[in-house]
Amino acid sequence: MAEKQRILIVDDDANIAELISLYLMKECYETMIVGDGEEALKRFPEFKPNLVLLDLMLPGMDGYQVCRELRSSSQVPIIMLTARSEERDELLGFELGVDEYISKPFSPKILVARIDAILR
Repeated sequence: MAEKQRILIVDDDANIAELISLYLMKECYETMIVGDGEEALKRFPEFKPNLVLLDLMLPGMDGYQVCRELRSSSQVPIIMLTARSEERDELLGFELGVDEYISKPFSPKILVARIDAILR
């Protein structure tokens, strides 16, 4: 049996993170939820995710800085999942190396489909 793909969910909204995690576990992904950028960077090397779902507005270190840090050492796919949907926010995300930018509110089914497509 193939090993489950792992997804690191970085979001300070516990309700959204849990909802995403439930949808992903139903699709046979293994998930880890962290609520801030520092914790994400700490957990990343030990969890070894196949993909990171990254909120932009986090306490302390924001999602842009987390993305910069991850990109300095990894090419793991990153999906920015955020309530900030202005063009400049999206452009900055892509400049920093995100693979996809999804605005909240979002459809969990569409999110799973995009994750599947990126990890295919």
